[in-house]
Amino acid sequence: MTAAPLLLPALAILAIAYRYYSAFLAARVLTLDDTRITPAHTQEDGHNFHPTHRFVLFGHHFAAITGAGPLIGPVLATQFGFAPGFLWILFGVVLGGAVHDFVLLTASVRHQGRSLAEIARAEIGPVSGMVSSVAILFIVVIALAGLGVAVVNALAESAWGVFTIAMSMPLALGMGLYLHFWRKNRILEATTLGVIGMVAAVVFGRDVALSSYGPWFHWTRSQVTAAIALYGFAASVLPVWLLLCPRDYLSSFMKLGTIGALIIGVLVVNPPLHAPALSQFAAGGGPIVPGSLFPFLFITIACGAISGFHGLVATGTTPKMLDRETHARSIGYGAMLLEGLVGLTALLAAASLHPGDYYAINTTAQKFAGMGISMVNLKELQAQVGEAIVGRPGGAVSLAVGMAQIFSKLPGMRGLMSYWYHFAILFEAVFILTTIDTGTRVARFQVQEFIGRFWRPMARTDWLPGTLLSTAVVVLAWASLLYGGSIDTLWPMFGIANQLLAVIGLAIGTTVLRNAGKARYRWVTQGPMAVLAVITLSAGWASITQLFLPMAHKQGSEFKGILNTILTVAMMACVVTVLVDALRRWRRPPALKDSQNAQEA
Repeated sequence: MTAAPLLLPALAILAIAYRYYSAFLAARVLTLDDTRITPAHTQEDGHNFHPTHRFVLFGHHFAAITGAGPLIGPVLATQFGFAPGFLWILFGVVLGGAVHDFVLLTASVRHQGRSLAEIARAEIGPVSGMVSSVAILFIVVIALAGLGVAVVNALAESAWGVFTIAMSMPLALGMGLYLHFWRKNRILEATTLGVIGMVAAVVFGRDVALSSYGPWFHWTRSQVTAAIALYGFAASVLPVWLLLCPRDYLSSFMKLGTIGALIIGVLVVNPPLHAPALSQFAAGGGPIVPGSLFPFLFITIACGAISGFHGLVATGTTPKMLDRETHARSIGYGAMLLEGLVGLTALLAAASLHPGDYYAINTTAQKFAGMGISMVNLKELQAQVGEAIVGRPGGAVSLAVGMAQIFSKLPGMRGLMSYWYHFAILFEAVFILTTIDTGTRVARFQVQEFIGRFWRPMARTDWLPGTLLSTAVVVLAWASLLYGGSIDTLWPMFGIANQLLAVIGLAIGTTVLRNAGKARYRWVTQGPMAVLAVITLSAGWASITQLFLPMAHKQGSEFKGILNTILTVAMMACVVTVLVDALRRWRRPPALKDSQNAQEA
């Protein structure tokens, strides 16, 4: 089996879904209308609410939602074989993930840019609003730590990577100032200069790393963690037009360009898929992902198929910058389809590795020795890359090797394996950082809204003391988990948290449709919600009984096991509470205010 015959029909399915299904959602279900003035105009403050060009906002939104999930999750799930993950990503994103993002973005725009918890309070009731606030704070902190561990592992001890990522900061600041003060709305000019700067940072990063300045950028894991925390703090408190939006926009070129090149590489090279369609570990006992295919596949691959974290972006920064309501279709539905494509290509790149090479990278030497299989090309690949890549679990390294192997087989690219490998590592780091900056800002909004119910000044997102305090709380929370965590403890927690939040988002979306007089179309959100609720609650229970409680009885990991158990139980309880509250709300006829809202909508 080769990769191209799988990728071509997947591209066709994604194109058909955008052309027809998203059009149906936009016209019939959500009835998008540009005569409605978006909150970016009605509440413009130059800080959080700011009308933004649709392409710039698409870049920001895509960069913000597309973190480690569609890259790392599919690579780790290749343990089960390539077929289950491929099918889950393809149909999950079309029927679940893109619908989730599109509906919540539109709902937030029509609620004046309010957050997911505030929409739950308005549409379902105060109990769901309060519980959603607590659940979101739990979940977003865990998600940011889970995403951050991949970028820390990728950048630690890599001067080339740290230099390139560091250079993206002044480039983004310069682009923000360029568009805001010097050459207003000259998008093409600013984009050209910014992209040239990003390419230069990648190309010259190797020379800097090998020069006398290299030690300046050769950071330890702790230093990278501290730097990411400082960046997350700055991106949360500075105006969106100054750092967050232009940096995400610039990084989206690197992301989209690399994914486009990888798609071309897969189609041209058509690498054989050495991973089986369904492996012997589908029933459990795998060395990378503990447990069986059901339900662990669906929390290992989260963001590529459906992601609750996206609901925080869709009801956080993006609705505050949406210029026209009809732009929600391409940004909400389209960006998520593109993320699904990222997940599919990442899975194919990982599946192109021989199983022996794949497991040698993603397991410890002791585990690999006990598997009884041999490496095939890994020693040769390691020599070409120029770095030790054996025994580096977490998914990032094996994905980079798979991508570099495909790129180096393109015409004229032979002998450039080391460049492609390091470029792929940078590509992964850029993906993840753009989620951390937006996620921190969104979490800050959640903290301010929650405290603002008891102390009104905190509810003002433009009040500097409240902004600084809430951001500091959020950053300290996720950075503390990240500092002491690892991929094997944080990733299962991230997957559970992410999918449970998606269940909450779909429940809220279903209620929004019902209250707006669109009850006949509520199947578009209620169906995915029911399926995901069963899967993720099962995964949560399996994780508690099979992973976290046994961990709590092992010497040296007692605290992690107990903490993970408590957090998982708390998140599951919050989700069940919201579901029960939503079901009670659906059994009652729409309130008068809901009917009025529907007429206004």
